[in-house]
Amino acid sequence: MTAEQLSRPDKASTNRSLWAVAAIAVALVLLGLIIHNARYGAVSPRIRNPNDAGRPHPLSDPLFGYGHWIVTIEIFSYVALVSIVALIVVLWRRHPKHPYLLMTIAVTTLAWLDAPMNWVTFAAYNPDLWHWPEDWPIVSLSPTVEPLFIAAISMFVVPPFFAAIWFLRRLQARRSPDSFVSRHPLISLSGLVFAFGFVYDFAMEQLCVRIGLYTFTQVIPFGSVFVGTRWQFPLLWQSSLISILMIPAAVMIYRDDTGRTVAEKLARRAKIMPTRPVLGSFVVMLVGVNLAFMTYGVVYTAITRWSGAATSVVCPWPWTSAKAYDPQGFYERNGAPGPFSEGIWSRWESAQLDGRPVVQAPPDGDRCTPLP
Repeated sequence: MTAEQLSRPDKASTNRSLWAVAAIAVALVLLGLIIHNARYGAVSPRIRNPNDAGRPHPLSDPLFGYGHWIVTIEIFSYVALVSIVALIVVLWRRHPKHPYLLMTIAVTTLAWLDAPMNWVTFAAYNPDLWHWPEDWPIVSLSPTVEPLFIAAISMFVVPPFFAAIWFLRRLQARRSPDSFVSRHPLISLSGLVFAFGFVYDFAMEQLCVRIGLYTFTQVIPFGSVFVGTRWQFPLLWQSSLISILMIPAAVMIYRDDTGRTVAEKLARRAKIMPTRPVLGSFVVMLVGVNLAFMTYGVVYTAITRWSGAATSVVCPWPWTSAKAYDPQGFYERNGAPGPFSEGIWSRWESAQLDGRPVVQAPPDGDRCTPLP
């Protein structure tokens, strides 16, 4: 090697440095955008309760008697988000283009759909969380606010796969090649993801509800737990239907005996970027998880909103600085005093062509009527 070659900078190293600088620049821009737009409390007149002073919402029955869960969970979520990004960067250097890393990135993009899914599930976040401006177009779909830290969504979707694939490999190792788990690995993996995902989703979401992060303001009484309380949870519906997302995400990163993932095979079959198989498989993952999440949203909407079966409401309305989110009138029917917010998409999107139903006085019940 000549002296000129030794003095010439390595092209790969230069490219990595340029990518690192670009990533840091993008991160700084995003951080500035977040700091500039971050809000606290119910600010917008669209959701703000004019009869409330806008004070924080201390829980009367905090989990384990700890009254600072909101601050703690926000700190944890931001640390977790930074840790996930750092872990992806470190592992990418050690295992470049690994399908698990590609899927984690693909799932992270689902954050843009979180507000519509909050609308789907009647999930109202605590306004005491730092959040995006309530009147931003897609953000405004959330019943109350859309928190900043939701980009850590991969923590809710990816972990069941690791438990399922570990269990599947152990089953395959202990059984003959003619066994069901060896002949039908994708079906077996799907069943295991459903089982592990059901338990994991319930544990994670019930914890979030119990510490006051958000609440499911309306649920179908059948198949739900703690019905009528602030921590009611649609166990049968939420924890089972979320598999519509978890299972495709897991299946697409399953590797067969050739070492190829299902996503890579689908990309080859569809001739998606045939000269760049890694990018092609990532496109399949990206499109696949987004379509799966949208499908989950449509199915959940049909079962809960369009059917009108989600009749159990949390009484009293927990976030007093915000208007009671009541797109179908169930709060008013149960004697809640209001003011009420019908939110966005309360007409044909909710199978209500005339919008929020007019509730005739007196209400059907007094479960939500404040005590004198």
